[in-house]
Amino acid sequence: MTEQQLQHIPVMLGEAVEGLAVQAGGRYLDGTFGRGGHARAVLSRLGPDGRLLLMDRDPTAIAAAQAEFAADPRVLIRHANFSTLAEWDETSAGLDGVLLDLGVSSPQLDEAARGFSFMADAPLDMRMDTSQGESAAEFLARADEREIADVLWNYGEERHSRRIARAIVADRDATPFTRTGQLAALLERVVGRREPGKHPATRSFQALRIRVNGELDALQDGMNAALDRLKVGGRLAVISFHSLEDRAVKLFIRDHSGRVQNSRRGPPVLAAPARLAAVGKAQFPSDTEIAGNPRSRSAVLRVAEKL
Repeated sequence: MTEQQLQHIPVMLGEAVEGLAVQAGGRYLDGTFGRGGHARAVLSRLGPDGRLLLMDRDPTAIAAAQAEFAADPRVLIRHANFSTLAEWDETSAGLDGVLLDLGVSSPQLDEAARGFSFMADAPLDMRMDTSQGESAAEFLARADEREIADVLWNYGEERHSRRIARAIVADRDATPFTRTGQLAALLERVVGRREPGKHPATRSFQALRIRVNGELDALQDGMNAALDRLKVGGRLAVISFHSLEDRAVKLFIRDHSGRVQNSRRGPPVLAAPARLAAVGKAQFPSDTEIAGNPRSRSAVLRVAEKL
């Protein structure tokens, strides 16, 4: 195992693999390969007739997957966003399980040049797929004050979103925001250190990352695609890291479970046929895991089975 693999500790590894209920001859898809922690565990349970499909939008992750797994006849690899998994011909035969480990990976955070972290000065990029799309710097250069404020509030729940957006727009003409250090310094100046233990840039960096990568739309599209491709009895396991993601996963499972949340004031709504059933309740990392990997502390795992 390489040094980079050792640095990336897969979150809730045992719980996620158990949730998938891996069968030796099954067909599984890991939509967020990262550095392969979950993939290795799934592959260890597959026999010669099993198949593991690997996806990631990050070219660096795909290169790591190719280096380690390209020679294994049970493994197929695709560079793409998991939101497009139903477009991959290899999924058309049906899947016994889909795993999505959301958010930014440890290698992405730790490689300063990617621009995900405010802890080191680097180009303000934040794209998971560096081969396409608009960087965070490009977004901040063209968006108006209202759009920036909406992104910070909707995706980061940043209470000072309007004040921050105003400051960004006021400062960018003289000095465009091209570095993480510039933006972090502005956020510290505008927000101040009002939350003990939390850097004032935390919420804004999260919000920009989600916006740049279209993460919430990708999650919704990916869950719909997974539901379409899962066989009856197949499992969907999703690990999320903040309340916006977890709420989307929770509501997706509920909305496809045949249950309806009727309003007292509106007309009754008929339930659609149930297509998913939650497997147990939401799971959280153990105290032992959090002590060994502090980045796991906000993780939530939800598992559902296709009916």
